[in-house]
Amino acid sequence: MKSGTSFLLAARQCEIAELEQLAQSSVLVTVIARFIHALQRERGMSNIYLSSGGARFSQQRAEQVAASTHAELAVRAEFEKLDTEGFRVRNGARLFSRVAVVVHACDGLPALRARVANHALSAEEAANAFAKLISGLLAVVYEAADAATDPEISRALVALFNFMQGKEYAGQERALGARAFASGAIEPGTVQQWRHLVESQDANFQAFADFSDPQVLRVHQASRSVAVLEELDKLRGIARAGGVLDTELTQHWYETASQRIDAMKVVEDFLTAHLRSLCESRIAQARTELHDQRAQLHELAARAPQPDAAGTTPYGPQLERSILAMVQEQARRLQAMGDELESVRATLNERKVVERAKGLLMAHRGLSEDEAYKALRQMAMNQNKRLVDVANAVLSLADVLPGGAR
Repeated sequence: MKSGTSFLLAARQCEIAELEQLAQSSVLVTVIARFIHALQRERGMSNIYLSSGGARFSQQRAEQVAASTHAELAVRAEFEKLDTEGFRVRNGARLFSRVAVVVHACDGLPALRARVANHALSAEEAANAFAKLISGLLAVVYEAADAATDPEISRALVALFNFMQGKEYAGQERALGARAFASGAIEPGTVQQWRHLVESQDANFQAFADFSDPQVLRVHQASRSVAVLEELDKLRGIARAGGVLDTELTQHWYETASQRIDAMKVVEDFLTAHLRSLCESRIAQARTELHDQRAQLHELAARAPQPDAAGTTPYGPQLERSILAMVQEQARRLQAMGDELESVRATLNERKVVERAKGLLMAHRGLSEDEAYKALRQMAMNQNKRLVDVANAVLSLADVLPGGAR
């Protein structure tokens, strides 16, 4: 029969196994971040290429396609390492579903690029296609953050996820601005969409700051160029004024927006490296604690009385108190970790609310996932509200809408 101490040690070993899984996830998140950055650059160049009728960024786009393909192969290699046979991956059902969507979208990239090269779709259609793939990749990062069982690592993942999401909104803004300047005109609806993208960036970067430690915030602050941000705001003002735009500003807009996003990439690289270092540190700490716990239990066992005639080994009051103290200390530690983890995950609930609202719209209106998300964003822009607030409002109608359920 297994003793209570064997389960005490097993609990520690489970912690280590979960931390090792998080370490693997941190590597996956790192290569996803690189792939997203490559796709963001490709999207921006593709938008200028299409909006200018092929007059601009033809060679640069071709070179970026090669860089994106290289980054994609690294992501696929990490996907191959995921344990799809053992079914031991935490959040496996959701994670593997997200990965399946990404793999399918990646399979469609050659066809998308061929259509861009042949001018067979609009700049906006191309931007939406890239955004859909990037959204799928971010969903994989989200699942990694949601599955984290260590509060410190969870905070780092939540900070990283929000930074990557904010950076993606910045990438969408770069693509939107590229289309506007390259085409030489901007519509009122585009101005509204532009404003919403800027507000979305601010919200994500605020969440990033809330969950980042001082060292990360110092790196972020050092990466920010006042001159670049001022020039970006100046170009935003020109575009938001509406009407005819100077197409000669296309290159300047793209380069200015890219300088800002490339600076974000420096922070993103630091965040992913910080995450991997944190995982390694926590694994080493957990292994040391397991070693110390084993040594302590071995010492207690050595001090225990010899078995009596019946074959039982009464520990005695003193030893029983020592073992009980170890059990209680571990229980308190795990409870404290659980409480902190719930606090950290609260910010992730906003995405879950949006996902539920999307599901409701899909069921009630017969929309695709992409159409449902666009509908929510349009409502948010029209009402000048946050996406999560609109999603909550949609969910409040769940009980009165046919085909919808909470």
